[in-house]
Amino acid sequence: MGNPEQASSLRDQISRADSFKSGMRRFASGVALITSAAAGERAGLIATAVSSVSTAPPTLLVCINTNASAHAVIDRSGTFGVNLLSAGDLDLVDVFSKSARRNERFISGDWRTLITGAPMLASALASFDCQVVQRLAYETHTIFLGEVMQVKLAEEDIDPLLYMDSAFRRLEKAA
Repeated sequence: MGNPEQASSLRDQISRADSFKSGMRRFASGVALITSAAAGERAGLIATAVSSVSTAPPTLLVCINTNASAHAVIDRSGTFGVNLLSAGDLDLVDVFSKSARRNERFISGDWRTLITGAPMLASALASFDCQVVQRLAYETHTIFLGEVMQVKLAEEDIDPLLYMDSAFRRLEKAA
């Protein structure tokens, strides 16, 4: 039988991880579709782990699981797009979460490219075209820092798609 102190430590780690996940589920965030393209292959995934890092130069970070199909494409191309989804783009969440074939994911939606060639969704609230400037491996993920090369904003006022407590939501405007 194992050491009781090690077993207790493992239980504490699992408990902390479960508490952490429960707490983070309460963090409402926008939903982003991260995209990339390399050698004719397009890839994308739904993410909430996106953050602004700097305005000088404009920089975003995305945290991508190394097992995600898009990880290798982002790593090879050195580019990624961050497409902030609107409430009207909820159907794309299913497409990008469930479709087994990467290129089939891009059948839905109106796709464009900007400077880097990463796919950009025409209906997005905002699209950020990024060039990878730094990679940081951490456990199961790679943190990609991307300098924003170009931004495309929606021309109309569109409601964002939000994610909280394992559910997609719409923003309710305050009275």
